[in-house]
Amino acid sequence: MRAITIPEAGGPEVLVWAEVPDPVPGEGEVLVEVTAAAVNRADLMQRQGFYDPPPGASPYPGLECSGRVAAVGAGVSGWSVGDEVAALLSGGGYAEKVAVPAGQLLPVPAGLSLTEAAALPEVTCTVWSNVFMVAHLRPGETLLVHGGSSGIGTMAIQLAKAVGAKVAVTAGSKEKLDRCAELGADILINYREQDFVEEIAKATDGAGADVILDNMGAKYLDRNVRALAVNGRLAIIGMQGGVKGELNIGTLLGKRGAVSATSLRARPLQEKAAIVAAVREHVWPLVADGHVRPVIDRELPMADAAEGHRVLEASGHVGKVLLIAPDAP
Repeated sequence: MRAITIPEAGGPEVLVWAEVPDPVPGEGEVLVEVTAAAVNRADLMQRQGFYDPPPGASPYPGLECSGRVAAVGAGVSGWSVGDEVAALLSGGGYAEKVAVPAGQLLPVPAGLSLTEAAALPEVTCTVWSNVFMVAHLRPGETLLVHGGSSGIGTMAIQLAKAVGAKVAVTAGSKEKLDRCAELGADILINYREQDFVEEIAKATDGAGADVILDNMGAKYLDRNVRALAVNGRLAIIGMQGGVKGELNIGTLLGKRGAVSATSLRARPLQEKAAIVAAVREHVWPLVADGHVRPVIDRELPMADAAEGHRVLEASGHVGKVLLIAPDAP
């Protein structure tokens, strides 16, 4: 088969579409013939040499895909050759085939094309596990999403609104904020021009945000804690703003707040399977009835993965960037 390889760390130009050995599904795995994959920030970090795949995972980038089951390994039940699926991956999505643990497969939701389904696994699993399973966002509460126009952000807006929460977002342009508003965001903050701590306080009569979903890490740590409501929960899922920050314990104690930090890729199979099962139970019906939809910025040929990386690095996109396999219908 062919896959995007990374012969050396570097810029987007180091990505090479090359012939590689076909994956073989092991016990408990299925082989998926890939239709589309999505580009994630983690893929950029892997390309730069900062985020190696977990032991035993595919060396090729790509943390989610859609496609058709091509073979079923020993011990797998519930899936058959020809089934149309979306998959959460530890790697290997930028390829014509990938082996996937059966617990990380999802059926394509009703009303979506097979290609569109590639935009869902990583964002739905990340948002549901952090905002709902860890931070327990409840109806009537306020969620602050940093990077509201990203793939994660556009999904977080929709899911929070679907459960009856109020949503605040930060983004870097009026155009991006307008797109967030179209998805249901209530409070729009341009981080280039406004202080999100002040804006959240104004919009909530001084109460603050009950839950904050943060992709920045160190750069926003102190301000995130100050923006929390009493009993607020800060969920950190990224480190685009650095890895070392100062945490004011006194402020956190005064808020009776909680700070959590999670990643998805390196979790044990059982934990990933539990998250995928929760997404299938709670999110898939919202997709099927049209309350939640993937937001797709553009589709590119998989061989042009380098362009997909450039798009994410430029940060002008809204939603997901998809890579389409050569023989996809």
